[in-house]
Amino acid sequence: MVKTKTVFFCRNCGAEAPKWLGKCPACGEWNTYIEETVYAKSNSGKAISHKENSVPLRLSEISISDEIRMDTGIREFNRVLGGGLVLGSVVLIGGEPGIGKSTLALQMALNLKKEKILYISGEESTRQIKLRAERIGLSNDNCFFLSETLLENIINQITHLKPGLVIVDSVQTLQDDTVESSPGSISQVRECTVKLMKYAKESFIPFILIGHITKDGLLAGPKILEHIVDTVLLFEGDHQHLYRILRSTKNRFGTTAELGIFEMTQSGLKEVLNPSEILINLNNEGLSGTAIGATIDGIRPFLIEVQALVSSAAYGTPQRISTGYDVRRLNMLLAVLEKRAGFKLATRDVFLNIAGGIRISDPALDLAVIIAVLSSNFDYPVKKNICFSAEVGLSGEIRPVSRIDQRIREAEKLGFKTILISSGYDKKSFASVKNISIITMSRVDEAVKYLFASKAN
Repeated sequence: MVKTKTVFFCRNCGAEAPKWLGKCPACGEWNTYIEETVYAKSNSGKAISHKENSVPLRLSEISISDEIRMDTGIREFNRVLGGGLVLGSVVLIGGEPGIGKSTLALQMALNLKKEKILYISGEESTRQIKLRAERIGLSNDNCFFLSETLLENIINQITHLKPGLVIVDSVQTLQDDTVESSPGSISQVRECTVKLMKYAKESFIPFILIGHITKDGLLAGPKILEHIVDTVLLFEGDHQHLYRILRSTKNRFGTTAELGIFEMTQSGLKEVLNPSEILINLNNEGLSGTAIGATIDGIRPFLIEVQALVSSAAYGTPQRISTGYDVRRLNMLLAVLEKRAGFKLATRDVFLNIAGGIRISDPALDLAVIIAVLSSNFDYPVKKNICFSAEVGLSGEIRPVSRIDQRIREAEKLGFKTILISSGYDKKSFASVKNISIITMSRVDEAVKYLFASKAN
C-alpha cells in the first residue's frame, strides 16, 4: 500500500518543512510555504543516467573551446541569447497567457529547416498545433510534434529521435512518476527541470522550456527554477498593443542587456529590426504635445515618441496619469518646472503616454517629457527634426546620460537635424558627427527659451 504524507514547500526557494512556517528559514521570505501531498514510493522509478568516472580537475587541466551556437532563424531571438542557442543549454521563456510564447517557439521550430526538432506540448493537442502552424503559414517536415506530459515517455522519445533541439510547452504540465504530487506543484516542476537539465548537459541537446507566470509577474513554481536553467527570458507586452518585448534576466552565455522587439500580427510574430521607425511618427508636424526622446534599453538605442496632454482640471483635484512612464517621476518633473522654471501646473491635469505601448525607465527621457508637457500647455508644436536626450535634476539642471554617442548616431541615422543634450560632455567626442547639429544646454529654462521663446515670456 502506498503511504502518503503532507509536506510544506517554500514557493520562493523550494525549501521543505514538515509543518507550515510563517518565515522561511532558508531565504527569509514571509508567507511563502504551501502544502503538498506526496507519496512514498518504492525505488522502481529510474533516474536519468549520470556520467561515470567524474573526477575533480585543476583549472589548468580543464580544456575550453568556443561555444557552438545554433542559429534559431529569428534574428531578434539570437540577439537576446547572445548569438544563438548554445548546445546543451536550457532556456526558460516566461510570459503572460496569450502574449505569444507558444507562437514564438513554434515559429522557431518551423524555421529551423536543417535541424531535427522535437516540439513537446502538454497543453495542446497535435491538431491544435497544426491549426496554429497553418495560421502563421509555416511548415517543416523535419519538425516532430508530441503531445505528452509524462517525463519518462518524453525522455524515451528524445533518446529514440535524437533531435537537435527540444521545445517543451510548458514545464508546469510535466509529471515525473517518481514524484506523485500533482503537475505544476513545486516538487514536480523542480524535479522535472533538474532531470531535463542533466539530460541536456549529457547529450548536448539544447532545451527551450516555456513557463507560466503568476499574477505578480513572476515565473510560477519554485524560485530555484530560475537558478537551475542557463537562460531566463521574459516575453512582455500589452494585449491592447501590437508590440512584444523579449528580455533576458539571466544569461550564462551572454549579456542580459539586450532585448528583442516583435510585432504581433494575424500571421504570427514579425521581427522589428529598427524599432525607432515604428515608435515615432515623423509626420506629426504642427501637432502640439509631442517630443522625440533618444533612449537606450539594454544596449540598444532607439528613438521614441512622448505624448503629453495638459488641460484644465475639471473636477477640482488635478489628475496625473502616465502610461509607459513612472508617474512618480512625472510628478517630480512637474515640480521642477514649477519651482525652477516658473510654470504653474498645479491646477492643470497632465496626461502622459509613451507611444507604442512601450514602458521606459531611462532617465534620459526626462527632457523630452518636460518639452512635451510644455508644448501641450502652450499648444505650440516643437520644431521639426529635433530630439532630446538628457536627465533633469531637482535643481533644474540638465544632466549628462550614458552612451550619448550611440543616441546621437541613432538620431542622425533617422534623419533628425538637431539633438538637444547636456553641456556636461567633452565636445571632442562629437567631432565625427557631420549630419546633425548638437545643441548643449545646462538648465531647463535655457531649453524652454530656445524652443518656446515667444510663449515663455
